[in-house]
Amino acid sequence: MRFAKMHGLGNNYVYVNLWDERLAPQQLAPLARAVADVSTGIGSDGLITIGPSDAADARMRIFNADGSEGQTCGNGLRCVGKYLYDKGLVRETHLSVETGAGVARLQLHLDAAGETVWEVTVDMGVPRLRRMDLPVLGGPGDQEALADTVTVGRDSYTFTGVSMGNPHAVIFVDDVGAVDVAAVGPMIERHDLFPERVNVEFVAAKGPEELDFRVWERGSGITQACGSGACAAVVASALTGRTKRGAQVVVHLLGGDLSIRYDESGHVFMRGPAAWICEGVWMGEGAATMGIGTGAVTGRAQ
Repeated sequence: MRFAKMHGLGNNYVYVNLWDERLAPQQLAPLARAVADVSTGIGSDGLITIGPSDAADARMRIFNADGSEGQTCGNGLRCVGKYLYDKGLVRETHLSVETGAGVARLQLHLDAAGETVWEVTVDMGVPRLRRMDLPVLGGPGDQEALADTVTVGRDSYTFTGVSMGNPHAVIFVDDVGAVDVAAVGPMIERHDLFPERVNVEFVAAKGPEELDFRVWERGSGITQACGSGACAAVVASALTGRTKRGAQVVVHLLGGDLSIRYDESGHVFMRGPAAWICEGVWMGEGAATMGIGTGAVTGRAQ
């Protein structure tokens, strides 16, 4: 199976082109677990497929390292935009990508030579704030979860619930470096309050246009960056008065910085880099048992 490995600020996935590769839907979850394994696979935060769409220039599907499917991924969207342009599958610098959370609009920023994508701005859409949108239990579904409490062990955490098409619990702290994310993150992710689990963000406001950020991603654990989580953090910080609506906020993630604006229109715009790591052919033991191979698939991004 031919693959590419790409990253957005260190949030790395294995990418498979479904115009060229033949994969059955039931193969995707076990394939994600297999390729994500750092010991016997390729090693990644999961699997992203890129293929034909009836609603956009391309469709992406996201599978976490544990095989669970996500609805959207900000870092993944930037990499998909770069993949499509750098591979010649699209020639326009404005394009659309279908995700499980809807169609995302991308603007590609090219390098000085105008040959490859350097950065990508993604319109992540309008955040949803009702409890039913995450979902989160503990109150009326049509109310917002702006200052809810989750208790794990002896500690209680106040969080702001934000859906960017996928669920986020944003927790504001004084110092993100003082949080034991590896211990607290999984307990909150799987807390009974969140029937579909949740991404957990720990955020410290450094000023009206600057946030420190750490994340425990649903299904993947600690990652270097989470684009949708950074967007959720900026939304939550604006809603709680820590940053200003409409400001260009720099979010400091483990893997680097993202520039995010929660626009007065209600949309969230994220700009950041996307980069290649490698390309190759996966010949893992699971490839043969899953019947993975190449074959023609009709359709092509335009």
